[in-house]
Amino acid sequence: MKVAVGIALLVIGSILFHVLSPWWMTPIASNWGSIDHALIITLYICAVAFVGLNLFMAWAIWRYRHRPGNTAHYEPENARLEKRLTFWTAVGIAGMLAPGLLAWNQYVNVPDDAGVVEATGQQWQWTFRYPGRDGVLGTTAIAHISPDNTFGINSRDPYGRDDVLIDTSELHLPLGKPVKMVLRSKDVLHDFYVPQFRAKMDLVPGIATYFWMTPTALGSFDILCAELCGVGHHQMRGTVVVEKQADFDRWLSEQMTFGQLLAAAEKPQVWLATAEASRGRSFR
Repeated sequence: MKVAVGIALLVIGSILFHVLSPWWMTPIASNWGSIDHALIITLYICAVAFVGLNLFMAWAIWRYRHRPGNTAHYEPENARLEKRLTFWTAVGIAGMLAPGLLAWNQYVNVPDDAGVVEATGQQWQWTFRYPGRDGVLGTTAIAHISPDNTFGINSRDPYGRDDVLIDTSELHLPLGKPVKMVLRSKDVLHDFYVPQFRAKMDLVPGIATYFWMTPTALGSFDILCAELCGVGHHQMRGTVVVEKQADFDRWLSEQMTFGQLLAAAEKPQVWLATAEASRGRSFR
């Protein structure tokens, strides 16, 4: 009897915690309301199953508790009951899977007019790269990574010369414009996650992954790494600033391109070569 009461109190407490809890999803700031709908449908299907099964178990414990003179009825098989359980279980699973599959179909099909931004993760920071006026990101490879080329861009690829490099953890995006996030990792598994965008994806070493979304609210939002990536995982944070198109264009025009970075790196070498030549002439 105490067990039945305890199970019933557990159900009541769980419902009250859900209804009265101050913790809920953050306000959405992207186009992925369908992901919220899939999560809420899953939550309520699981809630119905949780409440129904536990209350049935509490009732069965109370109804069929041991009493003098009562004898249990042994029934090893019940085909009718098994068919009902199989049917309603299938309905519940289909109800949880269908909204998620519909959302996923949209999630992996990037609109033709989407912009492109590359996010690179490494222990324990974020960097970003935008295509230049040509709208195409230059190719990259691990072999090209050096102290002067931390992004690993192929210097012989003409599409990479105008790429805009952001060597900080602050990402800027224009409001209302779809964007494809291309994700790379330099070392271990990471995960790019902005809770308000409802969109996330793993960064896998050796391959490029992606997702897309459309920011729908102005403001600054935290970028988190949602994949345990080492002892500094907790501090792998960044900021995404969603702003109007004019403000975004102004900010982007102030950033350094890969071509400018190469030119800046070559200047000291030219100066050293000139100095060496001058010294050689002075000894003659």
